[in-house]
Amino acid sequence: MNYNKKQLIRGTLSFNYQKGKFSAEDLFDIAERNNPKRAFLFVSKILGKHIPVSPAKMRNSYRELSHMLPNDIAGNAVFIGMAETAVGLAAGVFHEAKNKFEQAILLTSTRHTMDAELLCEFKENHSHATDHLIYLPTEPTMRSCLNQAKTLVLIDDEMTTGNTFRNLISALLDTNYLKNIENIIILTLINWNQNQLSHNNITIQTYALLNGQWSWQPNLNAKPPIMPAVNVTSQKHNIIVGPQDWGRLGITHSQDNLGHHVTAHPGKTTLVIGTGEFLWKPFLLAERLEQQGEKVLFASTTRSPIAQGMAIKSALSFADNYGQGIPNFIYNIAHQQFDKIRLCIETSVDSIDPTFIQQLKTISSNVEVICYA
Repeated sequence: MNYNKKQLIRGTLSFNYQKGKFSAEDLFDIAERNNPKRAFLFVSKILGKHIPVSPAKMRNSYRELSHMLPNDIAGNAVFIGMAETAVGLAAGVFHEAKNKFEQAILLTSTRHTMDAELLCEFKENHSHATDHLIYLPTEPTMRSCLNQAKTLVLIDDEMTTGNTFRNLISALLDTNYLKNIENIIILTLINWNQNQLSHNNITIQTYALLNGQWSWQPNLNAKPPIMPAVNVTSQKHNIIVGPQDWGRLGITHSQDNLGHHVTAHPGKTTLVIGTGEFLWKPFLLAERLEQQGEKVLFASTTRSPIAQGMAIKSALSFADNYGQGIPNFIYNIAHQQFDKIRLCIETSVDSIDPTFIQQLKTISSNVEVICYA
């Protein structure tokens, strides 16, 4: 076991892990949350959310997790990805692993209202944004898969206590669908939970790139931060203009169809930015450009409020582009320089906060907005 201790403003975080193919240094760093409910954050180095990372490294994590799925599970499967952080991770693992099953669909939770029928809601109690929505697929064949599925595959970037997964499983299996589930599998980049999970006599299998334990000793004299109001699922106007062909309303496959007009410039340094939950299509664009010779990093905007320091070298703040009236952030890009920035959105071009564009122009003189519509 490898033992580590980090002193933070609001307490001391201790953790240990079993070193295997990946080490803690490979997978994450530590930051402080601007969140009174949980003071610390394991910031992934391979997720492409809070730390810019190469698409090739992200793709490798999808393959590594997909290889962990047992090969002897028969029948249909439903994959569920957790918003907002793990939406891209879930899509990547799904597309690597779906052929292991007779039929498989992917659904992602969301914090946006959609013009569709709600399947269930659940809570992520420790989060800055506790409320998750999962919608029913609109296509009858995918609804049929929900009814027939024997395996449920749940994907998130990490599991700390297992409580969010418990909430999700209870919400899903309490619906009128998913009545034939026999296997529940949890896939995460990091698993800190050492307690065996089960639900109604179904033993839940868990697989992760790294397994460990953590403990927290609070500093009782530290003042808790004031968290921005980001737990919002309603919006004044639903200004999502992009097709829902990557997760929120269910998919069986997905195409690389964002930014067909984009021409790669081999050798140039490029930052591709996804926005909020809109991660999978921008990732595919970033991966394509990298394969064509550009030096690409991928990052994303987020509603997650994180304090600057430790893993967070820089931070930008601006208004969200979804009409929810909340602050959004992007981390670890403001201290860098790029030849080109490509900002990918599923909302209209005029939904972007002009402040954000001006901030990006201090990082690169060449900023392009790519709208998925």
